[in-house]
Amino acid sequence: MKKPHVICHMMSSVNGKIISDNWGSKDQAKGYTDIYERCHQSFASQAWMVGRVTMERHFSEEKEPSLPKSNAPIERKPFIGNKEATSFAIAIDAKGKLVWDSNETGGDHIIEVLTEQVSDGYLSFLQQKKVSYIFAGKKEMDLKLALEQLSNLFNIKTLMLEGGGHINGSLLNEGLIDELSILIVPVADATPNAPTTFELGDYQQKNVSQHLHLKEVRQLENAVLWLKYTVSKD
Repeated sequence: MKKPHVICHMMSSVNGKIISDNWGSKDQAKGYTDIYERCHQSFASQAWMVGRVTMERHFSEEKEPSLPKSNAPIERKPFIGNKEATSFAIAIDAKGKLVWDSNETGGDHIIEVLTEQVSDGYLSFLQQKKVSYIFAGKKEMDLKLALEQLSNLFNIKTLMLEGGGHINGSLLNEGLIDELSILIVPVADATPNAPTTFELGDYQQKNVSQHLHLKEVRQLENAVLWLKYTVSKD
């Protein structure tokens, strides 16, 4: 299988929680975020990928899309909105719910990973915005197929996987993560029902837990620990 090298890069409390709302003041939270972004930039990657909830929370417009009427069915095949793009923001958006004002965020060209159940109107909306999209499954997301297309169509060699917990857990469960880069902030977070770094839904088949090989441990400012692992393929 040809796919990008996938590095899961995350920040969590000492007990694995990944939502930073209860991690202190705005200045403290910004300090942690700045460290996270700097560590992200240290990797030579061409793309970063998150799930729909994370993308909606931080990067897309929080509103319902105004969908154009599609006069004819749109074939379920990949659409490339910018053939010159060299850096990418990838959203796993199975049902087609994210709203975009343009085809990039933070200078990175947007790629939507969809299932074939999305409406023709949503595909027409993405085409008008020149947002690229691919299909990875009819109704259920096929993450292996998604990674293959990201490699073949966009020549993505290294991809940063950056949450949320369900998309991270799904890729880990299928053995699709190659490395883990995790920043542990000095916070114990007992928030109930808060998402963690890796999660699976009750409907998903659980495979054997993934074993990790420790590559590096570094203590950064603000008492943040940076742990780097490779994921065992045995």
